[in-house]
Amino acid sequence: MLFAGAAFVVARLEHFAGADISGVVRVVDGDSLALDKRRLRLKGIDAPELKQRCRKDGYDYGCGVEAASYLRGLVGSRAVECKGEGVDRYGRDLVRCKAGGVDLNQTMVRSGHAVAFGDYRLAEVEARAERAGLWAGEFDQPKQWRAVHGGLDEGLHSGLSALMAVLRRLSGF
Repeated sequence: MLFAGAAFVVARLEHFAGADISGVVRVVDGDSLALDKRRLRLKGIDAPELKQRCRKDGYDYGCGVEAASYLRGLVGSRAVECKGEGVDRYGRDLVRCKAGGVDLNQTMVRSGHAVAFGDYRLAEVEARAERAGLWAGEFDQPKQWRAVHGGLDEGLHSGLSALMAVLRRLSGF
């Protein structure tokens, strides 16, 4: 009986921690999606916040809005296919996603619309070298901008343990 109970718990942990998630999503910002009430955070990247402003060619521009718009263009009206890799401390699924075969996480960093945040270092090096997106001007790292202007205090995306993810889901947090 104990073995059967442990097997059930392990199965539930795997379901919540590494679930495949797919469907038509809404782009929330440059690194977040929504699938119905489920919130998805693109793992390993950090995009400017919607209200964040950056500077290029002597002018300020809405780099956060631009990042969200770029991600919206990548997704289009296609369904996305995501692989869950845990849940962050805010209850969002940490995911790596594709739309139409395009790796959204990597493409956001490679295009310069997001920075590497624990992953995608090579894509960031390439974007910097080409002065793509954010790298064409001046900007505060999104994490630094949030610290000054308010926003979620995010650490690198290690995700919660599977047990913590299940407990948060079951408690409705």
